[in-house]
Amino acid sequence: MDDVSSLDRKVEGGPGPIQRTVLHDTIVSHLRDMIIEGILEPGMRLHEGQLGEQLGVSRTPLREAIKFLASEGLVELVPSRGAIVKRFSGKDVQDMLIVLRTLEELAAKLACQLGSDAEIAQVRALHDEMIRCYQAGDRLQYYKLNQAIHTAIAKLSKNASLAEMQQMLQTRLKRIRFIGHEGPEKWAAAVAEHEEMIAALEARDEARLSEVLGRHLANAWERVRSAI
Repeated sequence: MDDVSSLDRKVEGGPGPIQRTVLHDTIVSHLRDMIIEGILEPGMRLHEGQLGEQLGVSRTPLREAIKFLASEGLVELVPSRGAIVKRFSGKDVQDMLIVLRTLEELAAKLACQLGSDAEIAQVRALHDEMIRCYQAGDRLQYYKLNQAIHTAIAKLSKNASLAEMQQMLQTRLKRIRFIGHEGPEKWAAAVAEHEEMIAALEARDEARLSEVLGRHLANAWERVRSAI
C-alpha cells in the first residue's frame, strides 16, 4: 500500500518523464536547426561522441533524437556507416515540391471555406511575427514561422490526411526551403508572396489563395535549384 501511495505521489509530481521529454525535444530541435542552417551538411556523418560533447548530453538521448530525425526523413541510418544527414537529389526535391504544391493548393481552398475567423486570426498573428523577424534579419526564426504558417493553413483544411502528408513533405524539405531565402532578393520575393497569401486568406478568396500558394511553391523550386 505504501509503495502504491509513493508511486502515486511521484506520478503527481511527474518531473521524471516530463524532463526526459523536454530533453528529447530540445536535442531534436538543436539537431534539426543544425541541419537546416547547414552546420550539419548533407552527407555528413553524425558522430555521437562529438555531438554529445558539443550539446552537453549523453549518447542515449542523443541516439533517440537521431532516430527521430531519421523518422522525419532528415537523417539516414546506414548499415556500417551510422547516421548520415540525408542528401536529396534535384529530382527528389522537385518531385516533393510538386506534390507539396498540389496539397497546399487544395488546402488553400478548404481553409477559406472551413477556417474560423479565430483560426485565420491566428495565422495573421504568425504572419505579423514572421514579418518582424524579417525586418530584424533573423533568418532562422523567420523560417520557422514561415513553415508554421504553411502548416496552419494545411490544418485549416480540416483534412487530417492532407495535413499529415503536408507536414511530412515540409519536414523533409526544411534545409532546401531554408536556402531558398538566401540573398536579399530571394528573401524579399518570398515575403511578398506571403503578404499576398495572408490577404487572400483573410478575404476567404480560395481561388486567389490557391494560386498564390501554387506560385509560391513553384518559385521555391526556382529559388533552390541552383543550390542543389
